[in-house]
Amino acid sequence: MELPALPLGSRRNEDIALDLMKFIAMTTGYGKTSGAGVGFQGSGAAAKPEDYAAHLLELYGRCLHKRQRWRRERDDHKGTRRSTGEID
Repeated sequence: MELPALPLGSRRNEDIALDLMKFIAMTTGYGKTSGAGVGFQGSGAAAKPEDYAAHLLELYGRCLHKRQRWRRERDDHKGTRRSTGEID
């Protein structure tokens, strides 16, 4: 059974940013409290679970900001800026 294909642009910025945050956190070990991870090491290490959560929230905010900026630039380039109230 095949799933119907989603139209291009049907995912929200928040969903894409969340997937990006998960990918970065899982592949780099970003914000982990212990253990070795692949990729970036050092400043992303958290001492407590609360610090780990704070690191992930900060990373999500950065991913969301980048995604929103990318979409605005793409829409401006195409001349199709939406008037749907996207967060600037």
